[in-house]
Amino acid sequence: MNQIDVDDALTIAPCLVAADGGGDRALDLGHEPQAVIGDLDSLSAQARAHLGSRVHHVAEQDSTDFGKCLALIEAPFILALGFTGQRLDHTLAAMSDLFRTSKTVVMLSEEEVITRCPAHITLDLEPETRVSIFPFGPVTAHSSGLRWPLDGLEFSPDTRVGTSNAALGRVEITLNGSALLMVPREGLGAMLQALGLPQT
Repeated sequence: MNQIDVDDALTIAPCLVAADGGGDRALDLGHEPQAVIGDLDSLSAQARAHLGSRVHHVAEQDSTDFGKCLALIEAPFILALGFTGQRLDHTLAAMSDLFRTSKTVVMLSEEEVITRCPAHITLDLEPETRVSIFPFGPVTAHSSGLRWPLDGLEFSPDTRVGTSNAALGRVEITLNGSALLMVPREGLGAMLQALGLPQT
């Protein structure tokens, strides 16, 4: 999570909530989070004292700090930063959290935009844009506008996954099952538009 990413994200989703030690990172970047949520095993004592009543301690250990945030945040949608790219177990847990919430979440990694794929989505993408579908269980799908159509294929984590497909232009996907949808970071605007979310 760097300064540019946070500044850009705040133009789209202006309420900053940090997960546990993310409160320190937000303060280091010059931002005052409206809330910090987590089990507080990584938030510094200095940040905790500074943030005061904005700190929300959730002691249970059956969910991740990201999951705790998703449970407590009330917002039309959530733009999530900083949950990928360091520890793989944490990244996988964050991906799983996308399927444990009914809220609309768009996650940004260093190179991708990631969301839980809805039952139907239309993306206006530049030709050759990478489009990946990663199943979190049995999945079937229909598509148009992809170099390799999804029709008639059966996806699952232990058999076939749909990574590194390519857009021919406008992409339409109808999905049965649970899967992540991933496009490159330059596709953020298209993803937000497709999900009916604000872009600025």
